[in-house]
Amino acid sequence: MRRETVERPRDLEILSRSEEETEAFGRELATELSSDDVVYLIGELGAGKTALARGIAAGLGAAPREVASPTFAILNEYASPGGSIVMRHLDLYRLADRLRDLEVLGLPAAAAGSAIAVEWPGAAIRETLPSTVEILLTAEADGARRIAVRRRR
Repeated sequence: MRRETVERPRDLEILSRSEEETEAFGRELATELSSDDVVYLIGELGAGKTALARGIAAGLGAAPREVASPTFAILNEYASPGGSIVMRHLDLYRLADRLRDLEVLGLPAAAAGSAIAVEWPGAAIRETLPSTVEILLTAEADGARRIAVRRRR
């Protein structure tokens, strides 16, 4: 995993060469997150968003084997061994980009108290639950993933 700091001191970009490296980066990133953080995971299908979310959840204390893409469930919650929710994982791919659809999910109140990772953030979620961290995942021609982290606070 190659890392370089870019733009602002708290922003960085890495090149991940495997799913395991992407998960490891997620675990490392989790050490800097709090229960107030909203992490947007931005990238095309197959870019590694769920692998990164799995690493973040593990770094926050959840069992990584429980982390799967919540595309059909829309929202998954991951708990520590003690039972407290450490991360909520929201996938908006199949949801229309409308505020009323987010309100049906109980957002933003349903996200309170734990870090939240959002895949496929649109305009409605940006208004309802603004990000504190945005992560852009881009597939490279050689199969590697470029991961760019931008902190918003």
